[in-house]
Amino acid sequence: MELRQLEYFVAVAEEANFTRAAARVHVAQPGVSAQVRRLERELGQDLLDRSGRAVRLTAAGAAVLPYARAALSAAAGARLAVDELTGLLRGHVTIGTLSSMASDDLDLPGLIAGFHADHPAVEISLAAANTDDLIEGLKTGRLDMAFISIGATAPPGLGTHVVTSQPFVAAVSHDHALASRSTITLKALAGHGLISLPRGTGLRATVDEAFAAAGLRPRVALEAGDPRVLAQFAARGLGVAIVPQSITDARREQLHAIAITPALHGRIAFAWRAEGPVSPAAGALIARVRATVAEVTPDPEAG
Repeated sequence: MELRQLEYFVAVAEEANFTRAAARVHVAQPGVSAQVRRLERELGQDLLDRSGRAVRLTAAGAAVLPYARAALSAAAGARLAVDELTGLLRGHVTIGTLSSMASDDLDLPGLIAGFHADHPAVEISLAAANTDDLIEGLKTGRLDMAFISIGATAPPGLGTHVVTSQPFVAAVSHDHALASRSTITLKALAGHGLISLPRGTGLRATVDEAFAAAGLRPRVALEAGDPRVLAQFAARGLGVAIVPQSITDARREQLHAIAITPALHGRIAFAWRAEGPVSPAAGALIARVRATVAEVTPDPEAG
């Protein structure tokens, strides 16, 4: 009886599907099926009922499952004890990042490279998505940590460390009807076609919440998944883009920035699960980011 056989059996039992189990353990499906069959032959009983669309435990499988989990837990504990004794970190860490996060927001490659140099046995994966999906990934355990966009308050159940904070502005082309203005209210913005990130992003959530609090509804005419694309649309005169101020600061020749009142602020925060198990590798990387990247103090006037 081998640990990998127990690992594959537990994965199939928990996923109720050989394909999902194979993806989870990063092995081709035939390999998972073959190892589980070997385990069943060794025990002399079928552990899984494969007759239906979903794979189910047999009575023998249900009896074996807790022992298989205990064996895997004991093996992991043994590795951890040795790793702690030798000061070696092992394992796999998955980091979530915003699809629209610009390289100047954070030197993520530098952070990962520094951590890898100190802990070469830790494998690191990146997964890009919007804020809503990243938060869901953190809460379900699919992600160990993530960089998310947040408004005035952090999502419940997560620890956060704000790494950037800047106001959102209304960006228009220099020949737009609003190009002579330096400030604009939400009520005035409601009368114009807006260019914004889609729902599920932190920027869009901040905009929608601010308009709702003012009893207004934004008229979003165009959507794109990257703030830089929003800026390009606005520069072509296609509407009023709501973007971070850094976007317009870098494009003064193409865009005129208008301050929004009351002010809307966007923040990118490093986030992790506030409760629940955290692997030693993930814990070490979380500590590294928090110690390396200065936390931005929230603006009390942020909306």
